[in-house]
Amino acid sequence: MPEPLLLLSDVHTHIGPYHILHGVDFSVPTGELTMLLGRNGAGKTTTLRTIMGLWQASSGRIRFDGRDITASATPDIAHAGIAYVPESMGIFTDLTVRENIVLAARSGPLDKTRLDWILGLFPALKRFWNLPAGNLSGGQKQMLAIARAIAEPRRLLLIDEPTKGLAPVMVRSMIEAFKALKASGETILLVEQNFYAASALGDNVVVMDDGRIVHAGAMSDLVADTALQQRLLGLSLDAHQ
Repeated sequence: MPEPLLLLSDVHTHIGPYHILHGVDFSVPTGELTMLLGRNGAGKTTTLRTIMGLWQASSGRIRFDGRDITASATPDIAHAGIAYVPESMGIFTDLTVRENIVLAARSGPLDKTRLDWILGLFPALKRFWNLPAGNLSGGQKQMLAIARAIAEPRRLLLIDEPTKGLAPVMVRSMIEAFKALKASGETILLVEQNFYAASALGDNVVVMDDGRIVHAGAMSDLVADTALQQRLLGLSLDAHQ
């Protein structure tokens, strides 16, 4: 079998005196959407930040596209083709929507065909194209953050809780956008607390608890097993429909 696009092997991460990740092992296959689930404080965000080099792994290995990036600097990891959308979104609220997206295309002028594709994913951004990003709703800001991440082609998207705090109608819009991203062949590692959204999108699922991987497999298997949902996450899909 071909090597997965992203592979974490026995990754440990310390933040100051705190040991946050304890031997994390999982993979992200090319062209699929992998969900990273777990209760609050399980280590999901730390995992994304460690992959991105924002926090250095204390030990273990992170391989991306066959290359060891464990000790690589964040700019080098980004240049290799990984984009990260943090929970805080990281947009420039004083700049217009257009300026936010143009600035994200660091390699040169934004390709018009790609821009049309992005605006097709997130039509609201076109309506607010020349307005300050600070005027957008929470869901629209999240859409802008993702649009910035895909302003240029990326090999892997790391996205942290894109539906957090969003109204149900906006969650449904976000699900449809991610379905379109999947259909285009994007590889995505997505942290999500909304199990309904996770079940609608995930090809694969990795579940964390207390900085460790406690389950990995097909998302469809977890969706079908309410007892496993309850044991791993303290919830069931039926309660989140």
